[in-house]
Amino acid sequence: MIQRRRQIQLALQLLGDIVATAAAVVVAYWMRFEVPIHPVTKGTPPIEMYLRLIPVTALIWPVVFYFQGLYQKRRLRSRFDELLRVVLAVMLATILLTAFLTFYRPSDFTYSRLFLPIFALVDALFVAFSRWLISDVLRRIRRSGGNLQRVLVVGAGLLGRRLVESLQAHREYGFTVVGFLDDDPGKQQRDIQGVRVLGTTHDLEAVAAEHQIDQVMIALPLSAYHRTVQLIRRAGQLLVEIKVVPDLLQYYVVRAGIEDLDGLPIINLTQIPLQGWNQIVKRVFDVVGAAVLLLLVGWTFPIIAWLIRRADGGPAFYSQIRMGLDGRSFKLYKFRSMSAAGDGDGQGGWTRADDPRVTAVGAVLRRYNLDELPQLINVLKGDMSLVGPRPEQPEFVDRFRSRYPEYHARHRVRAGLTGWAQVNGLRGDTSIRQRVVHDLYYIENWSLALDLKILWRTLRLAIHEARA
Repeated sequence: MIQRRRQIQLALQLLGDIVATAAAVVVAYWMRFEVPIHPVTKGTPPIEMYLRLIPVTALIWPVVFYFQGLYQKRRLRSRFDELLRVVLAVMLATILLTAFLTFYRPSDFTYSRLFLPIFALVDALFVAFSRWLISDVLRRIRRSGGNLQRVLVVGAGLLGRRLVESLQAHREYGFTVVGFLDDDPGKQQRDIQGVRVLGTTHDLEAVAAEHQIDQVMIALPLSAYHRTVQLIRRAGQLLVEIKVVPDLLQYYVVRAGIEDLDGLPIINLTQIPLQGWNQIVKRVFDVVGAAVLLLLVGWTFPIIAWLIRRADGGPAFYSQIRMGLDGRSFKLYKFRSMSAAGDGDGQGGWTRADDPRVTAVGAVLRRYNLDELPQLINVLKGDMSLVGPRPEQPEFVDRFRSRYPEYHARHRVRAGLTGWAQVNGLRGDTSIRQRVVHDLYYIENWSLALDLKILWRTLRLAIHEARA
């Protein structure tokens, strides 16, 4: 049922995207040739030639939107995040359309170059509005009580609370949690996350009948396996849908997915968005972005190096062993910001504010993060990414992993020049636990739009610090 409701919503979004894009073709044609935005020097072409683009967009747009994660429902996605994804997807799709028109076009006809940017702008607005409208209509229908499924959750422990939290976060799917069943006497007739514990598992049949339950979701720990089997048998007599939530919270997972092997369901405990095609897209983005940034700032390298060497005669650069993707070590490059004696071989210990080892030149470099610029070379080499969890020294990794078992999961992606933790104020000597939380959020919710958002916020922070 959850999957079917998700499929209905995504099908509506897909249809809305196609219709919005088709309408954008017509509106863009009107704006280009009927509205005097720019003089039309070769006469107004027949609209039929532009209408031929609609079937092409109906093929290209859904594919690009899919790979940008716009047909994958995720928790806590803000409207701004979705708008950013839509804009990026429309830009990429328009580039593909332009390439298509370069190789395939009528011999006696040329499409207007101004039409394409107008079309991209209009399409982004139309698609964003279409998605907002669909979500708003579905939300209003569900809030008014239309097509709701009444859910009874068996188990008010950590797993059951996590389940209710997820159901409440996705009210657009049309589920309302009626209550819990739990055998703990201390939980009876209490409200947990705003949901009442209606009785024990012995009351399953009576509660299901009294509250007209449509679905029973069993969320009991592995230790209650035999009780779960008994509840499945009893619920099977009630003519309601039965779901079992596997107790995997005791094992840290970034994202679980179901795979199929000849009809045998297999739970993948390490599935993350940054795999397959997405991994290739991110790597291309990193290489292009790092190359462009090096072209823009590379001229500063000799100047910074000269200032560092002039200060104390030591080397301008130093390398330090850090841990990166899949726990592999690599040499991280930086401009030296500490005294030569303080830096040593790069193993000078944890750096704190007002560290006496930092030189005068180094303090300026650190303030504006200029000491990190050589890491663009690490990005080109494939050691790092533009965006990702910041890498740590192996000895710190061992220490943190012993205290926070989920810490090592940060190494499922490449380390980054900047990250979600850093743009949320977690830089330097700050809470490791909070950094882990933010890094794992980034890994679980990765998208190219999120990368762009982090880079934009990094730039804003740099400008703010420069003015301070």
